[in-house]
Amino acid sequence: VALPVHGPHGTVVCAVSVVSHTSRHTADSLTAHALPRLRARAAAMSERLAAPAAPPAAQGPPPPTPMSPATAAPTLTDAAVLRAAKDELGPDFLQSLARGLAVLAALRVPGGMTLSQVAAATGLSRATARRLLHALRNLGYVGTGSEESRFTPLPRVLELGHAAQAGLTFERLATPHLADLVRRVHDSASIAVLDGTDIRYVARVAATRVMGVDLGVGTRLPAYAAAMGRVLLAGLPPARAADRLAHSAPVPLTRRTLTGLPELTAAVDAVRRHGYALVDQELEDGLRSVAVPLRDRAGRVVAALNVAAHAAHRTPEDLRHTVLPELRATARRIETDLAAATEHHPTAVP
Repeated sequence: VALPVHGPHGTVVCAVSVVSHTSRHTADSLTAHALPRLRARAAAMSERLAAPAAPPAAQGPPPPTPMSPATAAPTLTDAAVLRAAKDELGPDFLQSLARGLAVLAALRVPGGMTLSQVAAATGLSRATARRLLHALRNLGYVGTGSEESRFTPLPRVLELGHAAQAGLTFERLATPHLADLVRRVHDSASIAVLDGTDIRYVARVAATRVMGVDLGVGTRLPAYAAAMGRVLLAGLPPARAADRLAHSAPVPLTRRTLTGLPELTAAVDAVRRHGYALVDQELEDGLRSVAVPLRDRAGRVVAALNVAAHAAHRTPEDLRHTVLPELRATARRIETDLAAATEHHPTAVP
């Protein structure tokens, strides 16, 4: 569901939206849930855009602060700090590059800035600001639009952020979320993908060592006996999931392990209906695990997220009522970051 955001003259300058997977909302329920807050947010954004911008020069540059390469970075809009950094670091500090970035950072006022405003906001001389603006314009990062006297950033500046995203691995993207989840639930959290009839761990943050096997990125476990495995099997079309189960050759890893094909098929079907899996001491005695799917931008299940706990510390009901909501919230945050990171550069899930 989306709404327009209007600029100072009533023109539509962008749109703001809320997106939900069909497993969470119908069209009507999403509209009822999100539209009132979406209207309020769009109105607030339009009001902010219509408000006159304060002249950048009126803010004044922040006072110079001591620089240490080990403890601080220069404030990009403070020429005095940049000069101090140059004095301290010598030829290793490219002051011209820092000044160019300072100009880009200053061009954040709706409607753009004049040369005088850029110079005042950065503390640079008009001559230096002019040279930097013309260089940035020739490189395609800054434009002047219909008013030749006002400079605005162009969409090409987004490439600077996209370049950093291009090297972002799935493990680097997901691990901070796993660490935050572990801090909240005080149990280990992992992410795995389906690899044949096994699951393969691609990210993990451990609270304590729960299992007898030493888990880490790359570890493989049988999908049929793991909560993440059943989530991943449930994400497949039923015929493909049945084929994976048929080729799994299940063996009883504990006295609770499901090994019959009808029982395993029923367990995977239940995960498909409920949206999560809970496995109670089927993979290892004393280990309980609850898992949920992770979906890509197209809504496909590409990985699974779990929390594993010792049976002496967590009952199945505790996992459902206490851990599962936190697990689902973390999954949504990972999916949001994954969608943003893959919009322009694919972040491969191993």
